[in-house]
Amino acid sequence: MKAFRAAVEARDFEGAGALLADDVVFRSPVAFKPYEGKPIVGAILMGVSRVFQDFRYVRELTDDDGRGSALIFETIVDGINVHGIDLIRLNDDGQISELTVMVRPLSAANALATAMAAQFPQIQADAIAAMSEE
Repeated sequence: MKAFRAAVEARDFEGAGALLADDVVFRSPVAFKPYEGKPIVGAILMGVSRVFQDFRYVRELTDDDGRGSALIFETIVDGINVHGIDLIRLNDDGQISELTVMVRPLSAANALATAMAAQFPQIQADAIAAMSEE
């Protein structure tokens, strides 16, 4: 998804959040239960922007129907090299309806889990603020 990739690469996480469908489903690499809804998923994207360092997409794969993409990335979290994939699916309106993130190796997943746990009070506050603006 070129618009999402461009927004993330520009560190425009508000712009990336604007591409989300209202009923978007986010599957985290470090949480069992998916997160649902634009306010919380947008807030998670903002939280990720605070923990990823030297983030870059290195490859993009697109489904034949144009509605699915795999964006392969590299980044650093707390000094740990992270390799990952953003799996994106678009709805009929061209908005992101599903976002699944996978990361490796295990040390990277653990570093990401720790870093995002520290962000979660701010993520929750941002999501609540976004819901009150709707």
